[in-house]
Amino acid sequence: MDRQQEFVLRTVEERDIRFIRLWFTDVLGMLKSVAIAPAELEAAFTEGIGFDGSAIEGLTRVYEADMVARPDPTTFQILPWRGETHGTARMFCDILTPDGEPSLADSRNVLKRALAKASDQGFTFYTHPEVEFYLFEPPTADGPLVPIDHGGYFDHVARTQGHDFRRAAITMLESMGISVEFSHHEAGPGQNEIDLRYADALTTADNLMTFRTVIKEVALEQGVFASFMPKPLADHPGSGMHTHLSLFEGDRNAFHEPGAQYELSKTGRQFIAGLLMHAAEITAVTNQYVNSYKRLWGGAEAPSYICWGHNNRSALVRVPMYKPGKGNSSRIEYRALDTAANPYLAFALMLAAGLKGIEEGYELPDATSDDVWELTDAERRAMGIKPLPQSLDDAIALMEKSELLAETLGEHVFDFFLKNKRQEWDGYRAQVTPFEIKRLLQVL
Repeated sequence: MDRQQEFVLRTVEERDIRFIRLWFTDVLGMLKSVAIAPAELEAAFTEGIGFDGSAIEGLTRVYEADMVARPDPTTFQILPWRGETHGTARMFCDILTPDGEPSLADSRNVLKRALAKASDQGFTFYTHPEVEFYLFEPPTADGPLVPIDHGGYFDHVARTQGHDFRRAAITMLESMGISVEFSHHEAGPGQNEIDLRYADALTTADNLMTFRTVIKEVALEQGVFASFMPKPLADHPGSGMHTHLSLFEGDRNAFHEPGAQYELSKTGRQFIAGLLMHAAEITAVTNQYVNSYKRLWGGAEAPSYICWGHNNRSALVRVPMYKPGKGNSSRIEYRALDTAANPYLAFALMLAAGLKGIEEGYELPDATSDDVWELTDAERRAMGIKPLPQSLDDAIALMEKSELLAETLGEHVFDFFLKNKRQEWDGYRAQVTPFEIKRLLQVL
């Protein structure tokens, strides 16, 4: 037994932890949980906990149902909302086959494989997400969504639920070892943003799964409803997850080159080129729901076109302003991702696209300083700026042809994801919407 496992066992005993929740994520990014008693913990570390994988979205087929969840002791944290006495803790798990091999259907393992490939090339991948979400009054069955306030971007809405909410959420996140960098009211009514401090991509993905749970728990405590839906309100901005990315070689930021344009190295430029080249085909994963495309094509600073720029917030990839003397802060920002994505799969694909640019020596096209939304279609075509997929159906069609996605996700996850998204699109396409009734019923 290693030292980390011993630390967990000792802490469980000293803190009177009565339940240990084992967390893992299905292929769509939904959190799953099973609780074990402290007496079962040592065996869980050595042998794992068996469960029926065929009952979990995308994990396995019925005829090979047995799966094993083995907790990662480095992810041990006490859940603060479960009380001080007779507490509850959680650990993320790796999903294994009965013979102890990593499951090809485990999202966390997909990201681990991508990180291992980066490591073989000497790189460590860091991410820093800006997470947006809405707070509503508890919804009724047939009533409209009612935001908890009418604030706007950076508004200081004093002594309101949103103000108190962010404080309570950040306190809870930091008590679980998740560092928060910024928080503020976003542009939509009841919309908030909390930015997590940068960390390696696996830690960030685990933190994001915890983040969603914490936000929902604090919302329940405060009598409000939190949603990470990409576009819950037609007339207000969607919720994205702009994510800052960087590669390090040891202690050196591989994206930084003193004296280069924007202080951006050749490696950084090739990484951006890879993201741009493969952006359209990874969109089905970074923006995986029908509703995601209402955000991407709904204006309000959501990226709709594949281009990059320096400090250009209409671009898909933005190179933030360089801070003199802070080479390690050099980074790029990918702006399409939304908070409803599976972070393990999304990070794996963003990394794979960037690495492909480095491996193949992709040339970075010219940056755009224009507001891309204001250009005409002809102007965008002349500049070589292509659109992101305009619907989930378009995104699925591009994903189906992608060698990069098939290789990075693995056959099992790739096939399941496509099948699930086709079902979603078919279900959506079959709906008769209130828009159609309102516009057509009386006139036709």
